Amino acid sequence: MTIASMRGVVKRYGSYVALDSIDLDIHAGEIIGLLGPNGAGKTTLIGTLTGMRPFDHGTVELFGQSKHPFTHENKEKIGLVTQEITIFEELTAKENLHFFAGVYGLKGEVRKQKVREVLEFVGLSDQANKLPTKFSGGMKRRLNIACALTHSPSFLIMDEPTVGIDPQSRNYILEGVKRLRDRGTTILYTTHYIEEIEAIASRVIIMDQGQIIKEGTPADLIQTIQHEEKVSFEVTDPERIPEGSLEKIAGVRRVLTAGNDITVISDAGSGNLDRMLSIIKEHTGVLGIQTERPNLEDVFFTLTGKQLRDKGEEQ
Repeated sequence: MTIASMRGVVKRYGSYVALDSIDLDIHAGEIIGLLGPNGAGKTTLIGTLTGMRPFDHGTVELFGQSKHPFTHENKEKIGLVTQEITIFEELTAKENLHFFAGVYGLKGEVRKQKVREVLEFVGLSDQANKLPTKFSGGMKRRLNIACALTHSPSFLIMDEPTVGIDPQSRNYILEGVKRLRDRGTTILYTTHYIEEIEAIASRVIIMDQGQIIKEGTPADLIQTIQHEEKVSFEVTDPERIPEGSLEKIAGVRRVLTAGNDITVISDAGSGNLDRMLSIIKEHTGVLGIQTERPNLEDVFFTLTGKQLRDKGEEQ
């Protein structure tokens, strides 16, 4: 069953094309990982899917309806976890959830029961009567997610739900996403943490410059770059290696430097490790060598020429 689809969708802001002829299908029960560098069009795509941002050309279909997709009934089936934490600091966790449940028309015992269920689901039952001002960043994120679940949406959109939180809270949220999928919820999940996508996504969509440039299962996408090999060298002083010396080695495609780590990506079967090591040792000390299999981050870099997030960004 198709939950949502877009055909030839174009969105412009003046001369800037934010969405450029987007074709997309989202099927029931999927967790779709949406990846793209800043400015790729992810936020605009989400706004278009939810009816919050009008588009210029194309069609959007929600729950089988294309003529009038953004009916009140259809919007009630969608939950949106915003990147910005959208909770009321002056209300307790329970009061926040009662407010959002009331927005969707839940009343009486039905609403009370749903609030109890959602608090338990996000692990905040024992914090129900506390103000968010007393919460850690991870607890606020979990409450933010809970607010989007009070009406039991069948389609949940999560926009950067783990920004700036600790690893324990991140793992709790990812496990919760998988439990939602097991309950039948369809999820569109955007993040700058590629390891999250590797952990939960059944399908990955990569965007850049307003276009979908590649999609597929994580395994299928990785298979597209099996023609590459990656070797990382930890060195004492990378600046002493002459610029361009490694790029000139036969088979080398790219050389990336981050701190004391130098990563060399070559054509598969190049057999150039000895030559790389010889050049590096000639100019600096080698502390370690690691060969790596391709992963989704390699796919992303190969397709976009960009890192998903800056190396200095908080993990």
